[in-house]
Amino acid sequence: MARTLKKASAGNGDPSVRSDCSVEIELRERGGVSVVLQSKVEALYGSSIRNQVLQAAAGLGLDHGIIRIVDQGALPYVISARVEAAFKRLRPESTHQALPDLLYPGERVAKKDRVRRTRLYLPGNDPKFFPNASLHGPDCVILDLEDSVAPAEKDAARILVRNALRCVDFGSSERAVRINPGRAGLLDLRAVIPQAPQVVLIPKCESPDSVEVIESEIRSIEKTRKGGPETLLIPIIESALGVIHAYAIAASSPRICALAIGLEDYTADIGVERTLEGRESLCARMAVITAAKAAGLQALDSVFSDVDDGDALDRSTREARAIGFDGKGCIHPRQIDIIHSAFAPTAREIERAREIVNAAEEARKKGSGVVSLGSKMIDAPVVIRAERILRLAERYGAGEASHG
Repeated sequence: MARTLKKASAGNGDPSVRSDCSVEIELRERGGVSVVLQSKVEALYGSSIRNQVLQAAAGLGLDHGIIRIVDQGALPYVISARVEAAFKRLRPESTHQALPDLLYPGERVAKKDRVRRTRLYLPGNDPKFFPNASLHGPDCVILDLEDSVAPAEKDAARILVRNALRCVDFGSSERAVRINPGRAGLLDLRAVIPQAPQVVLIPKCESPDSVEVIESEIRSIEKTRKGGPETLLIPIIESALGVIHAYAIAASSPRICALAIGLEDYTADIGVERTLEGRESLCARMAVITAAKAAGLQALDSVFSDVDDGDALDRSTREARAIGFDGKGCIHPRQIDIIHSAFAPTAREIERAREIVNAAEEARKKGSGVVSLGSKMIDAPVVIRAERILRLAERYGAGEASHG
């Protein structure tokens, strides 16, 4: 018979960690629920914190126990998440939730063709990164439940991410969640899909079957919630097998809006070191780009891991754009402006594209099928590319044109 726990904790009360708290719950047979609070803001918010904790305990069905909290400036949705996580470590069979009020529903509509130059990964169990993420202007904010979360903290992270989707204003950034592979990913979906994230990222995707399992679970959960748009999908190709099946994956669901590549896992899978030049992954990157474009999707490059080398990031991003990628991953806010600048058409490209499009329009008005600019003939694919550059310039904003 499994031993019944009487005491469990969740969160982080380390004095060096801000915006979080640690919660310890000790069960007892009688005496009701009491709260022992240690907080730098107790004089101002102590009563509110205690009331919130008691409210969460009641919602979870906790009748008798001592709840000890060490608070380091945690916001209410974080406190609720930590109380729930500690309780469910005591009672994992419980289906009760301490859901905070829905404060920021955010932009609920998921758009397949929206700009995704940058996707900023935020560790899903570290709440200090959440509130200000949108201030840096990423196109997409990814609350990460996979690589950035220790295995022992997966349960607490999914509760925290669920609450963040309800309570944090991510502004105009797309709201996305990277789930875990396998059964843990299904548990992630059951926590976050009722909060209507716009995108779910599927890590280590190696076949269309992987997409079908995730899509089927999402579909089932969406049927139980009251309205809301469908959640889109971004499979991440991170292995040799995934590269081989890239097009089949890309074409496996109408929910897929982009195909991404993860190079740390890919290079480990083929047994080589990832280099700045990227020669070892060029074939894989081109395979993902080709598969994405063949399926009418965006192609998203891997993250750049050296946050201190802005020049190298700029070169890497311009190379990614040159071979066909539409966006790149970020692990630090300071990478965002560099990537946005590198993906923006240059002033020279915009000027040249306008000349080509104007020449094509003049030829059309004259009834001519031949387009020329000066002494040079312009083929139809060149006109199409020029039109795309102008569309990108308009979408990214005229003021963002790169001078590189």
